[in-house]
Amino acid sequence: MTTPIKNRYEFVLLYDVENGNPNGDPDAGNMPRIDPETGYGIVTDVCLKRKIRNYAELVKGDSTGYRIYVKEGIPLNQNHAEAYVAIGAKSKDKVSAAQVNEARQWMCANFFDVRTFGAVMSTGDNCGQVRGPIQINFSRSIDPIVQQEVTITRQTVTKIEDAEKERTMGRNHLVPYGLYRAEGYIYAKLANAEAKGTGFSEEDLELFWDALVNMFEHDHSAARGKMAARRLFIFKHKDELGNAPSHKLFELVRVEKCANPPRRFADYEVTIDKVGVPEGVELIEKL
Repeated sequence: MTTPIKNRYEFVLLYDVENGNPNGDPDAGNMPRIDPETGYGIVTDVCLKRKIRNYAELVKGDSTGYRIYVKEGIPLNQNHAEAYVAIGAKSKDKVSAAQVNEARQWMCANFFDVRTFGAVMSTGDNCGQVRGPIQINFSRSIDPIVQQEVTITRQTVTKIEDAEKERTMGRNHLVPYGLYRAEGYIYAKLANAEAKGTGFSEEDLELFWDALVNMFEHDHSAARGKMAARRLFIFKHKDELGNAPSHKLFELVRVEKCANPPRRFADYEVTIDKVGVPEGVELIEKL
């Protein structure tokens, strides 16, 4: 691991979807998530974090320090038990606060997503709680979206005894086009391992930026359609506590519609007020 980060950051990610479902809502028949009062599309932070985890695992595999804690098929408590074995604590014994903290540090050192997003690890073998340095808001579409339901025909059946029956019908849910905006925060103070932070490092940060840029390239499916990261604006503060309010920085990035209805990224104009960037804040554009 490299040195923990020393700067605060905010970022704005613009990404779009074409003929796909960016984040289905299980409470609404897996239709694309939507704000019912305004019609704007929504993508949860959990959805984006899943893609970031998948990209990190794709790049790093199970290499030391870059395992994934929230992973399909792996019970969370199984990871906690492994931490107890590593620090020499017994599950059935009452552990001290110092041992819980040691287990917490082991989890941070070994799991990229714990070190990045934090985790509640108090079930089973208690490994404490971690507040991660990176937090991501729900994404929201720039304009109201259209929830489209497309009927599809299945040309076969599942059971042999149903071979002569009529073919079944199905439904695909999609957004013809939507441009989404995600905003996030990175707190250096929560990465400082000496102050009970996670140890989130400069190397981790570069992997995170790479994930934001490339996560959709390795997540294509028929259901999600064509998704792509379009622009990534990063605000790097001079010090750990920051040099400007986050909402003021977010307001510097403006997106205006140029066609109605929009059906491609070129139908929007994206501008950044570089003159308005406060002193002590550096603007970095990754896309």
